[in-house]
Amino acid sequence: MAFGEQPKRSRAPLLLAMLVLLGVLGGVYAIWSAGRVGGEPEIVVDAPAAVGMRAAFAVVVKEPVRGIVDVVVTLEGAGLSQRTLGEVHITPPSSARAEPEQTEARIDVVIGKAVQPELKEGTLKLTVTATRVGSWLRHAEPVSVEKSIVVRLAPPTVTPMSSFVHVAQGGSEVIVYEVGATSNNDGVVVTRPSGVAWTFRGAPLPGAPATRHFAFFALPYDDTGPEADVKARVLLFAEDELGNRATAPFVHKFIPRPMGTDTIELKDPFLQKVTTEIFGQTPALQKTGVLLDDYLVLNRSLRQTNNAFLVELAQKSPSKFVWTQSFQPFADAAIKGAFADRRTYTRDGVTVDTQDHLGFDLARVERTPVNAGNDGITAFAGYFGIYGNCVILDHGFGLMTLYAHMSALNVKAGDVVTRGQILGLTGATGLAGGDHLHFTTLVGGYAVNPIEWWDSHWIKDRVKLKLGDALPFADK
Repeated sequence: MAFGEQPKRSRAPLLLAMLVLLGVLGGVYAIWSAGRVGGEPEIVVDAPAAVGMRAAFAVVVKEPVRGIVDVVVTLEGAGLSQRTLGEVHITPPSSARAEPEQTEARIDVVIGKAVQPELKEGTLKLTVTATRVGSWLRHAEPVSVEKSIVVRLAPPTVTPMSSFVHVAQGGSEVIVYEVGATSNNDGVVVTRPSGVAWTFRGAPLPGAPATRHFAFFALPYDDTGPEADVKARVLLFAEDELGNRATAPFVHKFIPRPMGTDTIELKDPFLQKVTTEIFGQTPALQKTGVLLDDYLVLNRSLRQTNNAFLVELAQKSPSKFVWTQSFQPFADAAIKGAFADRRTYTRDGVTVDTQDHLGFDLARVERTPVNAGNDGITAFAGYFGIYGNCVILDHGFGLMTLYAHMSALNVKAGDVVTRGQILGLTGATGLAGGDHLHFTTLVGGYAVNPIEWWDSHWIKDRVKLKLGDALPFADK
């Protein structure tokens, strides 16, 4: 070594120390990684406190850090042996640094007598078991949540009180009945031969005990019987909040009324007129570009849409009698179409469609004043699809009258009108070939034969006699 030269220090110890430190840190990280697990899974069970015929709800499990691997939902009790209602199994991440495969799982559950027929009254135990992602060094133990659910299967009682309920094909009637205190939905259900059900909601009978209810209802115009079938398909019902439902027959006599028939030949001027007008007034509809096809869209699809709207509108009917007298007809008019005529539409002699005419077509002279058939509240006034310019009066408890094809309207929605008040003028709007009034009566949104409601004696015998002082009917 030369004089004055500093000795060289070896860097080996420093490098060794750094390597040892990195090894220690790596080991700590490896141990930490190997033992890393998430928090305890959050289990949310949106189950009701009680169940009857059917209840649907969700089970949701969350663990946002490391995710979950298993969720199992089981049910037992109240006549059921333990069974699995749903399960989820998820592949865990490949390493502690990998993103979790799934941090949330949902299982939809349906329980009740309708899906588990062996279910009995008692208490069910619902158990949800969830397992989060574990690690090399730490095994994740399952976490369980239990919930008790009471089973109630006894439906409310429902008992008809009215005698001599005689209902005609296409006609209407009223029934008074008693319901149990647990009922929260009751009335009349009429199942058509096709299987489609018409439901007519009941209401407490004014001035009577709280358990005494009544309901207006209708028999479909195309229901031809036989009588035994009609009696089996027209039923009172009462249902509680759990879906437990009781039914009872009550019809004493069925009166058939054969449907009429009519044939309408479709000509180009008529097709051009109605399609141009109705499509122009109904922006949601799109033309096909073929004149006859455009007409069939109106006569079929739009007709169904309009009829569905009438049923929806009836659900908003006030729970009070707005009328006190029989319903006035459109007097001194020629009948151009009767209620429940089955119409065959032809084009160049070929049948292209068949539809049912659910009202009376009544004609005088052009732009004749149209009078309100009875006291009521204007539920609708405006352009209404196949009905053109239309007024719908609500007479309470789902009873309505409809006035269609008018050229001018004198009332607006919400107006209170009196019997005989002028609603507007006859016309030829909508699916109308000439100036006339299309009139019908609606019960629960379904068309019924207006002739019954024009008859003061029918109202006294079929309605007033059953409702008594609850109906303030003043006709002599």
